[in-house]
Amino acid sequence: MDGVAATESVDTLSSPQRSTKRATVLGIFAALAGLLFGLDTGVVSGALPFVAKEFHASDVLQGWIVSSMMIGAMTGSLVAGRISTRFGRTGAMVSAAVLYVSGVLICTFAPDPYVLMGGRVFIGLAIGLGAFAAPLYISEITVESARGSMISVYQLMVSFGIFLGFLSDSVLAGSGRWHWMFGAMLIPSVLFLIFTLTLPHSPRWLLMQGKHDHARRVLRVLRSDDEVAEAELRDIQSGMVHNSDSGLGLFRSNANFRRTVFLGMLLQIMQQLTGINALLYYAPRVFEAAHFGANAAVWVTTLVGLVNMALTGVAIACVDKWGRRPLLLLSCSLAMIAMLGVGILLLTGASSFPAQVALCGFVLLFVAGFAIGEGPLVWTLCSEFQPSRGRDFGIGCSTVTNWAANWVISSTFPLIMAGLGTSWTFIMFAGFNALFAVITMTLVPETKGVALETLEKNLFAGKSLRNIGQ
Repeated sequence: MDGVAATESVDTLSSPQRSTKRATVLGIFAALAGLLFGLDTGVVSGALPFVAKEFHASDVLQGWIVSSMMIGAMTGSLVAGRISTRFGRTGAMVSAAVLYVSGVLICTFAPDPYVLMGGRVFIGLAIGLGAFAAPLYISEITVESARGSMISVYQLMVSFGIFLGFLSDSVLAGSGRWHWMFGAMLIPSVLFLIFTLTLPHSPRWLLMQGKHDHARRVLRVLRSDDEVAEAELRDIQSGMVHNSDSGLGLFRSNANFRRTVFLGMLLQIMQQLTGINALLYYAPRVFEAAHFGANAAVWVTTLVGLVNMALTGVAIACVDKWGRRPLLLLSCSLAMIAMLGVGILLLTGASSFPAQVALCGFVLLFVAGFAIGEGPLVWTLCSEFQPSRGRDFGIGCSTVTNWAANWVISSTFPLIMAGLGTSWTFIMFAGFNALFAVITMTLVPETKGVALETLEKNLFAGKSLRNIGQ
């Protein structure tokens, strides 16, 4: 799959201005993997009530319909590191695009809920591969000064996809044709497949394969001038310590590497425990619990998607100016306050119009808080602080953990709401957001403007996780 990407044409772009634009455009193309994830999240949220009605699906079956995607995503994440190492980050993204198109076709023509779940497993495989490869690829082609913003574009695409999914569901909600809702994902998935075929391989991956000349050609296109490219090439080469240990071997032998692996896994668990995916997957159901009509609940859910997308854009603008830690702390605080407000309002019934307006306000505040930090920055950090020798393994572990936690929460959320009640469920999520803030203060490093090689050097020197960016 070395010939998957159009790498042989890179020498044709030589001007500094075009080189800079080229790096940004390629990063955006890779980030479109997030669009596919977001589309599925948005579509299944709106389609689920109609699927449940047509097939008389119980709460348990609805949970499996939603969570079957996560089973595929966990599987995709488990093999993503091997595929990414063998065929490159671009090879993993092309594979993801093909699987996604296949899954969408299966879902669109599914005659029963079990075939639908099978199609969502294919979609999950694609999303698991894409969620691993896209942020990793972006982190490896982007300069330090813009790395946070560019990786956050992945989450922006997730948010944009959710909004598009919610919007298409709102348009189609009147007809109740859930098949069309899934079919709407076909066009963007085909476009992603086309775009991934234009991506050059990551220079770091090419160097790991011993393809030094090829890596040099790609870097000369991605950077402002040849001298900058040569200097970065030397830095990457010097950071690649010649050691037989990598991946699992490095994890077993090196306690410093284990620290970043476990931190990445912890951050992904905490991202899911914020309650974001439980809210997004079941948003119409949550608003119906607050006495919104079915159609009104779908349209309010669309507004949730719009706010999510807009505030992710704010995060992209601020992450390389303010830093990761300040944004993440602000994010956790806003999400905690909002979830607590939602829980208290639902506890009182939220049946009056002012209470419903306040409920919408708190939900939008939570989505805004998540979008400026907990959403994009977890992926940013997990792709930054893993050392080069173990990057595929470390990011693979954190990505698998994300989908495992996502699956557990999405599959049990209807049962948790039935057991604890909707109000206490959201109060529980408020507590998890408070815990996320404590973890951020004690463990999360500031990586703004720090070279990946510097983070690696400080990590293996034994610095505390919080200080490896200093």
